Amino acid sequence: MDRAVAAATPRVTRLDRGQWFDVGLVVVTGILFAIAWPTLQLTHHVPAGVQPVIAGLAALPLLLVRANPALGWAISAAGALVIPVVYDRTEDYDFPWQVVHVMVLMALLLAVSMRSPLPVVGVAWVSTALLFLAHAPGQDGRGWAFGLTALVVFGLLIRWLVLSRRQLAQQEEVAEVERARRAILEERARIARDLHDVVAHHMSLVVVQAQSAPYRIGDLPDEAKAEFDSIGATAREALNEIRGMLGVLRSDGHLPEHAPMPGLDRIDELVEGSRRAGIAVTVERGPMPVLSDAAELTLYRIAQESLSNAARHSPGAAVHLHLSGDAESTVLSVVNSAARVGQGAARAGHADTASGHGITGMRDRVASIGGTLLAGPRPGGGFEVRARIPSVPGATLPESVVGPA
Repeated sequence: MDRAVAAATPRVTRLDRGQWFDVGLVVVTGILFAIAWPTLQLTHHVPAGVQPVIAGLAALPLLLVRANPALGWAISAAGALVIPVVYDRTEDYDFPWQVVHVMVLMALLLAVSMRSPLPVVGVAWVSTALLFLAHAPGQDGRGWAFGLTALVVFGLLIRWLVLSRRQLAQQEEVAEVERARRAILEERARIARDLHDVVAHHMSLVVVQAQSAPYRIGDLPDEAKAEFDSIGATAREALNEIRGMLGVLRSDGHLPEHAPMPGLDRIDELVEGSRRAGIAVTVERGPMPVLSDAAELTLYRIAQESLSNAARHSPGAAVHLHLSGDAESTVLSVVNSAARVGQGAARAGHADTASGHGITGMRDRVASIGGTLLAGPRPGGGFEVRARIPSVPGATLPESVVGPA
C-alpha cells in the first residue's frame, strides 16, 4: 500500500498551476451540475427526461471559462434567453433562471471582460444587461444591470493590471538582456584593446622598420631593398586584417565589419604578395560557379594559409595553385614541390601536423560550410593541400569525393 502511494505521489506533484486550475474547474462544474439537476423541478416545470439537458445548459458552459470564455458565455446567454420563454416557473419561484445558471453566467461574463477582445466584451456586457432588464421581475432588472456593469469594470481593471505587469516584466527582461549584451560588448572591447596593444603595436613596428631600413642602412643592394619592400607590404596587409578582426570585437560604434571580407577577387593580390616574398607561384584557374561570401572567404583563407605554410616550411619551393569548380563543387589545390634549400619540404607536413593548428584550422573552416579537406606530403616530394567545398550553400559533400591528396 505504501509503495503504491509513493508511486502515485510524484504524478500529482508534477501538475502545474494550469492543470490544477482545470482539475478544480471540473470539480466545481460537477458540483454545480449536481445541484442544478435535482433542484430544477423546484424552479421550473421541466419534463423529467429533459431536466439533465437544462441543468447541463446551466452549469456545463463553465468548463469553457479558460479555453474559450466568449463561447461559454454565448451558450449560457442563449440558454438564459430560451429557458424563461419555453418553460414556466413554479408558483413559489419568481426568478427566471436557476441560481446556478446566474452564477455561471456571471463567472463567464467576468472571464470575457478579462480575456476577450474589447468589442466582444462590449457585446457580452450589453447583451447580458438587456437580458436581465427584460426578464428580471419588477425593478430588479436595473439593479442587476448596474451590478453586471460593475462586474465588467472590475474584470477590465484586473485585465489592465495583469497586462501592465506583463509589459513591465517584458521590459525588465529586455533590460536584463541589454545589460548582458553590454557586458559582453565591454568584455569584447577590452579583449580587442589588449590584442591591439600586443599584436598591432608590434606589427606596426615591423612595418616602420621595414620601410625605414633602406634609409637607415646605407649601400643596400637592390635585392635587399626589394626584400624590405616585400616585408613591409606583407606586414601592412597582415596589420589591416588584424585591425579588421579586432574591429569586430569593438563596441564603440566604429565597427569595420561593414567592409567587404576578402574573397576570390583578392587571390591575385595574395599570389602577388607571395611572389614579392620570393615564392615562385603559378596560378591555374578553371571555370568557376557563383559562390557565397562564406565560401569565397573560406577559399581565400585556405589559399592564404597554404601559401604561408609553403613559405615557412619549404623555402625556395615552387608552388602551384589550382582553382576550378562546377555546379556541384569547387576545388582549391595548393601544391608545393620539394624545397631547394635544406629539407624544408620533408619537414613541411610533419611540422604543421605536429602543431596541428594550421591544418586543423583549415579543416574546421572547410567543414563549417559542408566541405572536405585533405593535406599531406606528396609521394614524389613536396606537400599538397586540397579543399573541395559545395558550390550550393547549405549542401554537404561526402568525404569520398575529395580523393587522395
